Amino acid sequence: MSVNKRKKNSRYRGSKTHGCGSMKKRRGAGNKGGTGMAGSGKRAQSKKPTILKLYGNEYFGKHGFNRVATQHFKTINIAFLEAKFEELLAKGTIKNEKGMFEVDIEALGADKLLGTGNPTRKYRVKAIFASGSAAEKITEAGGEVIAESASEEKEEAEEEKQ
Repeated sequence: MSVNKRKKNSRYRGSKTHGCGSMKKRRGAGNKGGTGMAGSGKRAQSKKPTILKLYGNEYFGKHGFNRVATQHFKTINIAFLEAKFEELLAKGTIKNEKGMFEVDIEALGADKLLGTGNPTRKYRVKAIFASGSAAEKITEAGGEVIAESASEEKEEAEEEKQ
């Protein structure tokens, strides 16, 4: 039959310091003064020049991850072109060239053409970006989309096929 050994902790019951000497010694985490680069903050104004000299401005302030910048495009749908067709034609933003209506999306103050809506006319659309569904709908209606992103994607698709 095994005998349970008494914990050393229990042997110190009744002694004020538990074998640690002075009460000031061996306190909690506060005895260490913090971890890492803790301290020398608001109250230690005299130490700041030294810290700035040693570590620079990275010592104070927030650190960590930076969010990846997302691109925000001003967009126009095919439905917008259909709804405002008469107005845009009167202003001269849409031009009639031999049965094909030329639209410059940048002149309308947008960067990207989106595919919401159905085209009823043949459009030749110039845009910086165009979604795949928008390009598909306009080409099915007999028009064409001239976009930097669309041309790059077509070239990449052709290279993959070969």
